[in-house]
Amino acid sequence: MAETSASTAGKPAKQDAKAKLLDAALATIRTKGYAATSLDELCAAAGVTKGAFFHHFKSKDALGVAAAEHWSETTGELFANAPYHDHPDPLERVLGYVAFRRSLLTGGIPDFTCLVGTMVQEVHETSPAIREACDRSISNHAKTLEADIEAAMAARGMKPGWSAASLALHMQAVMQGAFILAKAKGGAEVAAESVDHLARYIELLFGAKTR
Repeated sequence: MAETSASTAGKPAKQDAKAKLLDAALATIRTKGYAATSLDELCAAAGVTKGAFFHHFKSKDALGVAAAEHWSETTGELFANAPYHDHPDPLERVLGYVAFRRSLLTGGIPDFTCLVGTMVQEVHETSPAIREACDRSISNHAKTLEADIEAAMAARGMKPGWSAASLALHMQAVMQGAFILAKAKGGAEVAAESVDHLARYIELLFGAKTR
């Protein structure tokens, strides 16, 4: 997010325009999808001119890459400050993460679905730059779970044929699939049920008592 400070004095208009375009991209693309979102709509939503758009971004795809990075920064801060990190037991931190993801399934579908998941489904063949940006976003988020998963495995003396990295990515696969089901069904209930199944799966995987 753009911040106003003494260091930005003298260039507020340009920085404000870029921040507005990125925020507009997050909201508009999550609502309409990447392909259906036009530059005119993005500029109108941001309240900036096309000239301002092309001052900051060479193309719509360049904005898509920047939007994926902006999404990672914004959501990264949200998850870094989430309460599940406070659990002393690493497995409880992993399950707390899942519970936190479930708690975010509120509002309309554009409010809780994933920007990078939405974009990569549309452009994985047509825009390698956006696909790679989306991959970095999803994969780097998954990596934030690996230390807790590894600690939970070590605490239980587990040496399974799967890795912490593979489970962390599987958790993201379930979440992205839950978002697709929510879009297909028109509501968050089916997504919440999928997340509940994920929690039960992790409990069974680690031999924990089912809640």
